[in-house]
Amino acid sequence: MKLFAYGIAFIVAGISISAAQAAEYEVKMLNRGEKGTMIFEPDFVKAEKGDVVRFVPTDKGHNVQSIKGMLPEGVEKFKTPYNEEFVLELTEDGYYGIKCSPHYPMGMVALISVGNPANEEQAKKAKNPPKARKLFKQLFEQAEGVN
Repeated sequence: MKLFAYGIAFIVAGISISAAQAAEYEVKMLNRGEKGTMIFEPDFVKAEKGDVVRFVPTDKGHNVQSIKGMLPEGVEKFKTPYNEEFVLELTEDGYYGIKCSPHYPMGMVALISVGNPANEEQAKKAKNPPKARKLFKQLFEQAEGVN
């Protein structure tokens, strides 16, 4: 019986330790920020599998949506209602391309790099409007500097 109790305690401690190791990043949805208008701030996050990214609607009129072709395999696409906080659990290694639906043509995008981005080639080939494409080019260069 004691062995069983020790086993349970060991499992609970392991879960607590791994949960404590997960990082949480906050990304603000802004009308104006350091890089200009209609932005995610920060627009690039380097994270690890198991971390979470919390998108905060600091200004109204924004949402969070995945970009077709810019999610790791096994991650389901998502689209949030406007003006709602969203927590994205990073369950797979790879690049996560994010947009604000109404401000996507204005370049309101973000890139999350998790672990070893196996979907790099696919993510870089995804179709994006010109301003978003230009920003993603910069974000991928930034990611290469930290990966």
